[in-house]
Amino acid sequence: MSETHAATRAGGQTRASRLVQLRMSSLGAVTMLIIQFILGMIYNLYGTAPTSKNPIGLFSGPVIALHVILGILLFIAAVLQLIRAVNARHKMSIWLSAVGLVSIVGAGFAGLGFTGSGAAGASLGMSLAFAVALGCYVVLVFALPSAASGARRAAATGTPGGSETAAPGRTSSTT
Repeated sequence: MSETHAATRAGGQTRASRLVQLRMSSLGAVTMLIIQFILGMIYNLYGTAPTSKNPIGLFSGPVIALHVILGILLFIAAVLQLIRAVNARHKMSIWLSAVGLVSIVGAGFAGLGFTGSGAAGASLGMSLAFAVALGCYVVLVFALPSAASGARRAAATGTPGGSETAAPGRTSSTT
């Protein structure tokens, strides 16, 4: 049995499987962000626009309530994504997850400002923060390995789950 394989089994989850999980959670964030965008557009078209003299409540209607609840869930998902990235020790994932989290927080604060005043700048802030967050998570979806690529790597290296220490195309030595 190879030293790498024995260490992988003893240490639990492999780095490759952590990266696959990061990719899947990034895909989940992308999906949530798209749904959040759609809910925001529905409210923008059919909801009551807030003004400085007539703010709206965060739960004043079903669409805005869903938008707020999904925003809170997005924040939680972004925090968990950053924790996963730190645990995987993957620099690009850490940076993009951190920027995605900051963007989601920024969109949330811009949304709070918008509901209180109806300011166009707050609406623009939500839009720009959404775009940055979406970009971060889309890059991670395409940059991180999929489960299929992990299986191909495992077949090429002859180890279950692939060997993250062996060079591509080389198998680790057995003892």
